[in-house]
Amino acid sequence: MPVAEVPATAVPAPRDRAGRMVLARGEATGHAHVIVGADTVLLADRDDVDRLFVKIVSRARVVHEEHGTITVPAGAYRIVRQREYVPGAYRYVAD
Repeated sequence: MPVAEVPATAVPAPRDRAGRMVLARGEATGHAHVIVGADTVLLADRDDVDRLFVKIVSRARVVHEEHGTITVPAGAYRIVRQREYVPGAYRYVAD
Protein backbone atom coordinates (compact mmCIF):
# COMPACT_ATOMS: atom_id res chain seq x y z
CA MET A 1 0.00 0.00 0.00
CA PRO A 2 1.60 3.34 -0.99
CA VAL A 3 2.42 5.71 1.89
CA ALA A 4 3.52 9.35 1.92
CA GLU A 5 6.55 8.49 4.03
CA VAL A 6 8.10 5.73 6.09
CA PRO A 7 7.97 6.30 9.87
CA ALA A 8 11.12 7.67 11.51
CA THR A 9 11.13 4.56 13.73
CA ALA A 10 11.72 2.26 10.71
CA VAL A 11 15.10 0.50 10.56
CA PRO A 12 16.52 -1.98 8.02
CA ALA A 13 14.76 -5.33 8.41
CA PRO A 14 16.83 -8.48 8.73
CA ARG A 15 17.22 -10.61 5.62
CA ASP A 16 16.64 -14.35 5.60
CA ARG A 17 19.51 -16.90 5.57
CA ALA A 18 19.75 -16.61 1.78
CA GLY A 19 20.08 -12.80 2.00
CA ARG A 20 16.59 -12.18 0.61
CA MET A 21 14.17 -9.41 1.63
CA VAL A 22 11.09 -11.49 2.49
CA LEU A 23 7.73 -9.69 2.53
CA ALA A 24 5.68 -12.74 3.52
CA ARG A 25 6.30 -16.44 3.89
CA GLY A 26 3.66 -18.99 2.91
CA GLU A 27 2.48 -21.01 5.89
CA ALA A 28 1.25 -23.93 3.81
CA THR A 29 4.01 -24.18 1.19
CA GLY A 30 7.01 -22.46 2.75
CA HIS A 31 7.40 -20.32 -0.37
CA ALA A 32 8.11 -16.63 0.09
CA HIS A 33 7.13 -13.34 -1.50
CA VAL A 34 10.49 -11.60 -1.94
CA ILE A 35 11.22 -8.04 -3.07
CA VAL A 36 14.23 -7.61 -5.34
CA GLY A 37 15.83 -4.36 -6.48
CA ALA A 38 19.28 -2.80 -6.45
CA ASP A 39 18.02 0.37 -4.79
CA THR A 40 15.32 -1.18 -2.61
CA VAL A 41 15.30 -1.29 1.20
CA LEU A 42 13.00 -3.39 3.40
CA LEU A 43 12.35 -1.70 6.75
CA ALA A 44 10.74 -2.81 10.01
CA ASP A 45 9.21 -0.43 12.52
CA ARG A 46 11.31 -0.49 15.72
CA ASP A 47 8.11 -0.13 17.74
CA ASP A 48 6.33 -2.98 15.92
CA VAL A 49 8.66 -5.34 14.01
CA ASP A 50 5.68 -6.93 12.25
CA ARG A 51 5.00 -3.59 10.53
CA LEU A 52 7.08 -3.65 7.34
CA PHE A 53 7.80 -0.90 4.81
CA VAL A 54 9.68 -0.77 1.52
CA LYS A 55 11.51 2.19 0.00
CA ILE A 56 12.20 1.90 -3.73
CA VAL A 57 14.31 4.49 -5.56
CA SER A 58 13.75 3.40 -9.19
CA ARG A 59 11.79 0.12 -9.34
CA ALA A 60 11.67 -3.33 -7.79
CA ARG A 61 10.09 -6.71 -8.40
CA VAL A 62 8.09 -9.00 -6.13
CA VAL A 63 8.94 -12.59 -6.95
CA HIS A 64 7.30 -15.82 -5.82
CA GLU A 65 7.81 -19.42 -6.85
CA GLU A 66 4.15 -20.02 -7.70
CA HIS A 67 3.13 -16.95 -9.72
CA GLY A 68 4.48 -14.31 -12.08
CA THR A 69 6.74 -11.46 -11.08
CA ILE A 70 5.13 -8.14 -10.13
CA THR A 71 6.96 -4.90 -11.00
CA VAL A 72 6.66 -2.17 -8.37
CA PRO A 73 7.40 1.48 -9.24
CA ALA A 74 9.52 3.87 -7.17
CA GLY A 75 7.99 5.03 -3.90
CA ALA A 76 7.38 4.17 -0.27
CA TYR A 77 5.04 1.32 0.64
CA ARG A 78 3.65 -0.35 3.72
CA ILE A 79 3.45 -4.14 3.45
CA VAL A 80 -0.06 -5.27 4.38
CA ARG A 81 -0.95 -8.94 4.63
CA GLN A 82 -4.39 -9.84 3.33
CA ARG A 83 -6.90 -11.14 5.85
CA GLU A 84 -10.06 -13.12 5.38
CA TYR A 85 -13.16 -13.41 7.49
CA VAL A 86 -13.93 -16.66 9.25
CA PRO A 87 -16.97 -16.87 11.52
CA GLY A 88 -16.25 -14.70 14.55
CA ALA A 89 -12.75 -13.60 13.54
CA TYR A 90 -10.26 -12.66 10.84
CA ARG A 91 -7.14 -14.59 9.87
CA TYR A 92 -4.26 -13.96 7.52
CA VAL A 93 -4.71 -15.45 4.07
CA ALA A 94 -2.58 -18.59 3.85
CA ASP A 95 -0.42 -19.04 0.77
